[in-house]
Amino acid sequence: MKTVNNLWDVFISPENFNIAAKKADIISGNFKTSAYVIKTIYEPKERNIYVLPLYPDHILHHALVNVLGPIWLKTFVRDSFACIPGRGLHSASQRAMDFVRRNKYVLQCDIRKFYPSIRHDVMKRVLRRKIADRRILRLLDNIIDSCGGEKNVPIGNLTSQWFGNVFLNELDHFVKEKLCWRDYIRYCDDFCLFGNNKRDLWRVRKKILHFVQNELMLDFSRSSVYPVSRGFDFIGYRHFNGFILLRKSAAKRIKNSVLNIARYHDFSAKSVGQLAAYHGWMKWANCWRLKRKIQSTVGREFGGKASRFIKDKFWFDDS
Repeated sequence: MKTVNNLWDVFISPENFNIAAKKADIISGNFKTSAYVIKTIYEPKERNIYVLPLYPDHILHHALVNVLGPIWLKTFVRDSFACIPGRGLHSASQRAMDFVRRNKYVLQCDIRKFYPSIRHDVMKRVLRRKIADRRILRLLDNIIDSCGGEKNVPIGNLTSQWFGNVFLNELDHFVKEKLCWRDYIRYCDDFCLFGNNKRDLWRVRKKILHFVQNELMLDFSRSSVYPVSRGFDFIGYRHFNGFILLRKSAAKRIKNSVLNIARYHDFSAKSVGQLAAYHGWMKWANCWRLKRKIQSTVGREFGGKASRFIKDKFWFDDS
């Protein structure tokens, strides 16, 4: 793979970095990542989020992505969707439906504790396959090493989203080019291969596991082969040939959240934003019965004011 050099002048240009570059000691090479504030979240699962200050760290990360993002984008396969401009959940869902319609089975895998398990030495090696500028690499190495230890790419950094995609881009190209597998899709560390022969999928699983363990130094948290007719569970939706439902856990979480808003008559701007987000999530799936059930429960248990608020902000119309 051809590497890219001579990035430094672009990186420190006024258009990319403005005044912050000199103040952050970046040009002199003395930049060090600030101390993290670590916060724990519990939805949808327990994770540590690493928070850095806006200045200088977030500015630096955005400046790096401004320069490196277009370079990395050119290397990504079509069927990688997470954290890529112009792609996202709904594009991934529609692409998954294409595969569901023309295949009988799916091999579904995800990586065990993906971001915390990324080895720093492997991450650096992967980055050097495309980037050759030593000063840029010094900054990237500093960010990679910033949380200590030999593993972990901190969730919360803008650069971590890109590091994760660049890292698993190795897997994407292995599947597409070495295994020549056509119907493949990845969203972050959740990836799937589709086919019409169950034995072929089990055989290819063995090859992928070997690559993941020996080249990326990661492991599966789960993997299974099953008929798509039972519903392909991916990115919060269950995909069937002809329609899409919300994943059961996502439907339960949305229902409980909406009922709590109604229960406590929380008509704040934050609640309005939550309901709008849920509407945007649900409009891509067949959710009419679920929405009517929630609306009925709100009206029955919490009264007309709550019911009118939920109907108005959640767009529970009868059309």
